[in-house]
Amino acid sequence: MDRLQAMHIVAKVAETASFAEAARQLHMSPPAVTRAVAALEEAIGARLFVRTTRSVTLTEAGRRYDEDCRRILADIAEAEAAAAGSYATPSGALAVTASVLFGGMHVLPIVTEYLDLYPTMTARTLFVDRQVNIVEEGIDVAIRIGHLPDSGFAAVRVGAVRRVICGAPAYFARHGIPATPQDLKHHRIAMSTGAWASTEWRFAKGQRVTVQPALLSNTNEAGIATALAGWGLTRALFYQVGAAVLDGRLQVVLADDEEAPLPIHVIHPEGRQAPAKVRTFVDLAVARLRANRLLNPADPPETDVAQAGIAYEAPRSPAAGRRMTP
Repeated sequence: MDRLQAMHIVAKVAETASFAEAARQLHMSPPAVTRAVAALEEAIGARLFVRTTRSVTLTEAGRRYDEDCRRILADIAEAEAAAAGSYATPSGALAVTASVLFGGMHVLPIVTEYLDLYPTMTARTLFVDRQVNIVEEGIDVAIRIGHLPDSGFAAVRVGAVRRVICGAPAYFARHGIPATPQDLKHHRIAMSTGAWASTEWRFAKGQRVTVQPALLSNTNEAGIATALAGWGLTRALFYQVGAAVLDGRLQVVLADDEEAPLPIHVIHPEGRQAPAKVRTFVDLAVARLRANRLLNPADPPETDVAQAGIAYEAPRSPAAGRRMTP
């Protein structure tokens, strides 16, 4: 019997825990399945299954062989699908997550562009300032700001973003510019009470300052609005205030004392098995986010994988041309 067919049989018997059920699903006779497994066991010199009148279970050698079979069969199926072009056309629904502000400002335009490129697709966005379990919540692609934990997910780094302290020029004209992080204790500060907000602000070289905010709000937008109005200082990620900084409405201070920028990644759980809808969206998102000057990309590498090590290939041109930080 062909060795590849024998692998299919072993995988199916292991999946169903039954020679008879495996035979039914493979459209074979039960004796043929039994003979195939026996011949394979003799050829490799190891018993793969423990058979009783009531159950069929894998031996230790059988478990290892079954895992290898599934990996080999998946690689073959992927190669055949790619050769047949089944990964060429996106289909179905795409689910994307990001934090609230980043999602609305920088991810939503990519999603709508993607839907324009592929009109038969539909999309769902989940923009929340909390850690999303992308497998349990049915998410195809996540854009994460911050250092990634070990996950085994495919991850493409698209840039980095600074955490900056800023205020309006009119505020600094009245109250002066802080020269050191400790000077913040003498300034009026507005900050968010979001999930990861803290009154202990960290800076380069291990510096830490506990600030006494005069205004607390449940949204980042409120702190930014008060800074724009010249009322006080706020701390934000640069993408949130970058446009106002570039046009002079806000001024960044203490830049030399900032911590290292936070990396930004596009991640998905499928690795090399990703369907066309994921691959094409990742390609488009990577291209658009890397081109966004507010994200301070600083020459990110082509691929950067969360520790458990599924590499995602370097992004192609789009068809048309440990916590999430809010």
